[in-house]
Amino acid sequence: MKDLKEFNIQFVGLKEGSHLFKYKIDNTFFEAFNFDDFEDASLNVALNFIKKSTLFELTFSANGFVKVPCDITNELFDLEVKTNMPLVVKFGPEFNDDNEEILILPHEAYEFNVAQYIYEMIVLAIPYKKVHPKVLDGTMESEALNKLKELEIKKEKTVEQTDPRWDKLKNLITDKKT
Repeated sequence: MKDLKEFNIQFVGLKEGSHLFKYKIDNTFFEAFNFDDFEDASLNVALNFIKKSTLFELTFSANGFVKVPCDITNELFDLEVKTNMPLVVKFGPEFNDDNEEILILPHEAYEFNVAQYIYEMIVLAIPYKKVHPKVLDGTMESEALNKLKELEIKKEKTVEQTDPRWDKLKNLITDKKT
């Protein structure tokens, strides 16, 4: 990962209270993480940073689109991304990010980089299976879907053969009701 300096927050000079940081995220951001699952990305990230005397409360929120291929048709489409993530930053003897909701910075720290948290929030907001909206509503026309329909197994109507002994037992139940 390249050093993304614009995502450094120097908290030593900030007054206590709420601060808002805004970021524009595009493909160059994901290239810094060697992540190439998106063909294109256009997201706005807002970070509400609340500085208190002993800790920081951060709330990340992202809105926008990423262009991804459909898992069924391989057609590119804009997938809407709307997500948020809370993070609490405390101070301790050494850096610790074992807990996903609490970050512990060393007492001597004066800044930290939020790029990794923005990256994880966006990537985790993408569903495992990405399906084009036109596939879901049935209006998609593509070669892949046409081929799938052509190869679909057709069910033939057949008369089921049943065991006559069971049929007699079924008649017992219906005979009782009449």
